[in-house]
Amino acid sequence: MPHMSEQIDVTGLVRQAKGGDKGAMDRLAGLAAERLRPYIYRITLQEDLAEEIVQETLLEMVMILGKLKNSDRFWPWLYGIATNKLRHHYRTEQSYRRVSNPRTDEPISERQEGLEKLVAQEIKQAVTAAMKALKTRHRAVLVMRCYDGLSYAEIAQALGCTEFGSRMLFLRAKKALEKQLALNGLKKGSLLGALVLFGKLTAPTEAAAAQLTISAATMEVGLAASLVGLATSKVAVTAAAAGIIGLGIVAGPRLVEVSQTERPVHRVEDRPYTINLLGDYAGKGQRYWYFLPEGPGGPLLLRAQADGGPVVLQNAYANYLYDGRVLHINNHRHWARDLSVVRLPTDPPSLTDFLDRVEGRPTMVPYTRNTAKGLLVEVGYHAQEGFSRPEVIVNPNVSDEDYFQYDWPSDVPKQDHRDQMHSRGWTYFTITGKLHGQDLKGRGRMVFYYQNYLRSRPWLELQAAGLSILDPVDRPAMLTRRAQGGVQDRITIYPGGSFFKGLMRPWAGLHTLDTIRRDAAEGRVWFRTRPSDRDGLVQLELDLTDTVKAVYTIDMEADLVDRIEILDGGELVAYLAFEFAQDLDGLGTRIQEPAIVSASGRRLEEPGVVWLARLAQDSLD
Repeated sequence: MPHMSEQIDVTGLVRQAKGGDKGAMDRLAGLAAERLRPYIYRITLQEDLAEEIVQETLLEMVMILGKLKNSDRFWPWLYGIATNKLRHHYRTEQSYRRVSNPRTDEPISERQEGLEKLVAQEIKQAVTAAMKALKTRHRAVLVMRCYDGLSYAEIAQALGCTEFGSRMLFLRAKKALEKQLALNGLKKGSLLGALVLFGKLTAPTEAAAAQLTISAATMEVGLAASLVGLATSKVAVTAAAAGIIGLGIVAGPRLVEVSQTERPVHRVEDRPYTINLLGDYAGKGQRYWYFLPEGPGGPLLLRAQADGGPVVLQNAYANYLYDGRVLHINNHRHWARDLSVVRLPTDPPSLTDFLDRVEGRPTMVPYTRNTAKGLLVEVGYHAQEGFSRPEVIVNPNVSDEDYFQYDWPSDVPKQDHRDQMHSRGWTYFTITGKLHGQDLKGRGRMVFYYQNYLRSRPWLELQAAGLSILDPVDRPAMLTRRAQGGVQDRITIYPGGSFFKGLMRPWAGLHTLDTIRRDAAEGRVWFRTRPSDRDGLVQLELDLTDTVKAVYTIDMEADLVDRIEILDGGELVAYLAFEFAQDLDGLGTRIQEPAIVSASGRRLEEPGVVWLARLAQDSLD
């Protein structure tokens, strides 16, 4: 049932009241009281206290209405005042854990006689107890969203947070309520039904209770499941009550928490560098979502979108660009138009500082120190205001949520630019080259997306000048020095993935150009980036040591390394040329994964990108 206020021009009434119209102020106060009473009662569950806070809120409304800049934002502004009053009450009284049970002789309970005949008393008590156990802020966001119909933007204004923050608070509140419902004997799947029941029990009138519903769209997280019963061995509900409650289930994240930022958030005027993945839209408002299923340093899923501009989605399955008209599916991850290194909000300050020195300009991307697995970080950017502080949610299943699903029309025209191997999601590759005049050869499996990485891990085998390297990524890498004259082979063990450092790792979620440069920065290796004379290629030069340099040729569209040249004192001492198989017909019999055997040997730490210099100098073992 709509509020009376929804049938009246509240914005016009606010303007009149701000202009000194006493009659308009009285009408506005009446509408505000009607809207506030159920909101505050549902949080306090005490009518006397609710009425007291309503009156305090109305008094402050009258006193400071003139300070409200946007009359059309009156309701979120008013909810903010009421919520602050509630916070102040619970802070000063230290009573948020000691809220008394609603009295059955109070008017609201009397108006619910018909409902009490249908719903078992123990279920009513269980639901009420679960709501009472929540923090005030959690009850507030549930009431505003589920019963008062506020949008996330309006809730954000009322609570003084970002819109993303209000969404995360709602998720956290639902999770907390699910936990409390379980502690009170209500099984998984009772969340929506419990919210409907609580709303009916606390409705201001019988008519309002009868018309109260909560849609799945209001809950707006996860996928709706089939209707389930509320009863467990501890409580039972009649069929009639189940019909009234309209039970449902909604899936949500496991844990939500707001991070503390360690790096200050700088403004545009003193920090010129932006993420700049969205090209011509870099000067507009942007939002970025970074999901790290295995935590910082692991694979990355990315979503970026600009106000009135494109949507970039690099999820576990493919790389998409939706320009508002056509959906493009590409081989490559996105890179910055100016060839600057893409920064992440999880980058440690030491890495950021080094990249700042290399590129000669500071970053303005904020930092979160959270290192959890299943980490989702959302960052906003506006051309005038700079970057927002990062909002963080820890949820191992967030890749199934809206952030990393398609949200463009199903009938949008599609242009699939992928070649055969990228469409397949993986391929075999070969390496040919020279090391100090001797043949160098290698082979391996490359996977392009995180989903393929989970099913079939990449591996690399390299042989040169009596040296053999085998790196299966998820198991220890083994370097074998083949002996001569009956002497036993010498084995050196490195951490898995050591020899993919300084190479492409497309499954990790960044463009190859950024992957290698960030590898270099981790080892404090200086680098230079420049476009190649050949179209679509970029050259990257790494100073591996004082005398040894590695020069990469990177195919930007394929998102792969084409060639690496290693120079010592300016002289070419080695090169590696990569070839990737588009068609696998017959190739599977020629390139098979080598047997991985356990072996003992000297163990060394991961060398980083300088392994290429050690290879050239024959000092890997």
